[in-house]
Amino acid sequence: MTAAAIESANRTGRRAWPPLLHHVVKTIRTRTLFEPGQHVLVAVSGGSDSVALVSLLHRLRTPWRLTLSAVHGNYGLRGSESDGDQEFVEALCQRLDIPLHTMQLNVQNRARGTSLQAAARDARYSGLATIAHQCGADRIAVGHTADDQAETVLLWMLRGAGLSGLSGMPACREGIIVRPLYETRRREILAYLQGEALSFRQDSSNDKPIYLRNRIRHEIIPALQRVSPTSVKALCRLADVCREDDRYLDEQVAVLSANRVDRLPDGEQRIERSFLRELPLAVQRRLIHSSLRRCSSVDQPPSLHMVERVRQAMRKKNRVSNIVIPSGSVIVEKNAVRFFPQPPRDQLYDRPYQTVPMVLSVPGTIAWAATGQRIHAEQLPRKNIQETAHRKDRIIVDAERIDGPLVVRAWQPGDRFCPFGMKGRSKKLQDFFTDLKVFGGDRTRIPVVATAERIVWVVGYRQDDRSSMIAMTERCLVITVDGPPAVRES
Repeated sequence: MTAAAIESANRTGRRAWPPLLHHVVKTIRTRTLFEPGQHVLVAVSGGSDSVALVSLLHRLRTPWRLTLSAVHGNYGLRGSESDGDQEFVEALCQRLDIPLHTMQLNVQNRARGTSLQAAARDARYSGLATIAHQCGADRIAVGHTADDQAETVLLWMLRGAGLSGLSGMPACREGIIVRPLYETRRREILAYLQGEALSFRQDSSNDKPIYLRNRIRHEIIPALQRVSPTSVKALCRLADVCREDDRYLDEQVAVLSANRVDRLPDGEQRIERSFLRELPLAVQRRLIHSSLRRCSSVDQPPSLHMVERVRQAMRKKNRVSNIVIPSGSVIVEKNAVRFFPQPPRDQLYDRPYQTVPMVLSVPGTIAWAATGQRIHAEQLPRKNIQETAHRKDRIIVDAERIDGPLVVRAWQPGDRFCPFGMKGRSKKLQDFFTDLKVFGGDRTRIPVVATAERIVWVVGYRQDDRSSMIAMTERCLVITVDGPPAVRES
């Protein structure tokens, strides 16, 4: 700001803007993060970045006619330290006259295989979206800096995530999450806080070397800066370039595969296996990557290792595979590759078990975590089967009438089957459950053995008549379950 501008500001009673605020305003304008007159919800942890962010936006509130609200998430993971963070943020927002929303976030009952940091991030963004909707905010501002971006790029580079990982964090995510400090260095933040005499909280977990990001922050970034003082700026520039390249390539692959990917209402995606095998390597990887990313409720790119697991399973002729991924599962069938998303977020933390689909090999056994049952399948000549009577714990079906790999999964809305004994008449599985007086989450617990085309067995209850043995049957599949059904028939 020039001397004349400072004098003008003093005459109008406005305090001169610090250089950092000019820098942040430029970022907001050039990246179109939000507009004057909008309602911005600011995420405030109490750390240096978030304290600087809420202070800067508070300075911008009057000239930009902003409505400001703040939100603080308390995970309760650091005991009194977490409570101290919340008390600090409450005092800060009271001093700035900004209404504060607090969130008590539980990440202890996270899904199996989900890291604490991933669960915390997922819970935080879910909570932010909920609070923003409740208070009518147009944008959610978070305090990620250029240093955070550089760390993210290195983190995903080490995980082999390809262009998507090298793209780092966008300045604006999904049109609502904005990062006004996106082009600001951490050292600028600290200088601003010192100049404004603003205190902040130190998170002790940020110094623990058990987290890869902390080792990148404290060891790798300083080493890079000794080699090249502009390394952080270069990594951020790399992220911007990769994001545009990544976006363009995604658009081209989407056009190429527009009519070859079936997207079902429950979130499942199905790709013809032969089509996927014929694509160039780079396109195979990108299409698998895109499908895996659609499975996830978190904006987090899958690693190249995960993409390659799916691709290698798909390439092996006639191989049937079940691949459990952090965001759901992938089933490689004879003719298709099927991607299943993780359960909805409200079920992810409340449910102590997973019900992702699993391939049941022949012969083979799977464990269904929802009930603790083990389901086993084997093929036998009919002449070797002594007893053919129907039992609750076993079915015997004609192997020739099974039209594909067997999958054990939870029921899905719209499922129909032809219960044995109903002379070929079909029935909605939801009506079948209603007759059994099975409701809500109990329905999801009951395993269903099925092919891609139809149900074979509602385990422990009724098999489908279309796969029953007939006079000409020579080869049989015997499918058994140990352990009682989840719900008894009345």
